[in-house]
Amino acid sequence: MRFRPDTFTLLLLGAIALASFLPATGTAGNALATAGTVAVALLFFFHGAALSREQIVAGASHWQLHILITALTFGFFPLIVLPINGISSLAPSWMPADLGLGFLYLGVLPSAVSSSIAYTAVARGNVPAAICSAAASNVFGMMLTPFLLLLLVSSAGDGNFAVGEALKDIVLQLLLPFGIGHAMRPLIGGYLARNENLMTRYDKGVIWLIVYSAFSHSVESGLWQNLPVRAIVLTIVLCIGLLAVFMFFARFLVRRFGFSLEDEAAVVFCGSKKSLASGLPMAKVLFSGHPGFGMIVLPIMCYNQVQIIVGAVLAEKYRDRITTLR
Repeated sequence: MRFRPDTFTLLLLGAIALASFLPATGTAGNALATAGTVAVALLFFFHGAALSREQIVAGASHWQLHILITALTFGFFPLIVLPINGISSLAPSWMPADLGLGFLYLGVLPSAVSSSIAYTAVARGNVPAAICSAAASNVFGMMLTPFLLLLLVSSAGDGNFAVGEALKDIVLQLLLPFGIGHAMRPLIGGYLARNENLMTRYDKGVIWLIVYSAFSHSVESGLWQNLPVRAIVLTIVLCIGLLAVFMFFARFLVRRFGFSLEDEAAVVFCGSKKSLASGLPMAKVLFSGHPGFGMIVLPIMCYNQVQIIVGAVLAEKYRDRITTLR
């Protein structure tokens, strides 16, 4: 099987290249940052309006499965990334401190909604449970992610993280727009449902804007002078290793607890995915103005590509096995 990067991946790489050679600085950079803040607030407003209570109720009955997925996403994953931050202290030439912080942030992110559900559907797994768990992960992730990040950063001894300011921004820029959007679901939910492709383009447009703005700021602050090639290679290797460790442990627990193969597919895909769509907007709020922003979000971007490629292969294998059992 041959893998080629999709259009969106190429656009993100193009944003990084454009920021590297033609970064937005000065007045243009400030205007771009303001536009990104407004775009992120609107993104969470639309997601709040699109969230269906019926879908959550449909999958909520399988509470044991949801507890397992939540424990893996917000418990096990943060624990396995914690030692990685130590590499930045032991070998800073291989992993700068901001890159280590990026792995801590990767560990506390919620699950990716669309890809988790899509891969579970392709695998013929428990789709209603995947919908419920992925949606709940993102809703609770807006509250859990900053608190878990604070806990990990404190454990790692990093005192430069402005917790109070970050939590205030999370409430004003993410939770409040999300709540207002969900309250307005009866008015605009139908329109959003009929225009899913338009909303998908908007989501991707916001991510592209964040990547370009973030890397423009980081390039101006000396990103490529401070980030050696070996650190990029190490990031990719660690992302592959993290996904492998997680999937092995998740499958072990699922089989130990006696869940079905359909449930196993939902656990593996919902638990292992980390949301780029939620992660970059939240990072913009949590690390606003941080000179090392480009390094902090690098693990998210690398892990996202790894999980897409591995997920595509694994979904086909699950589909063959589940189809055979049926």
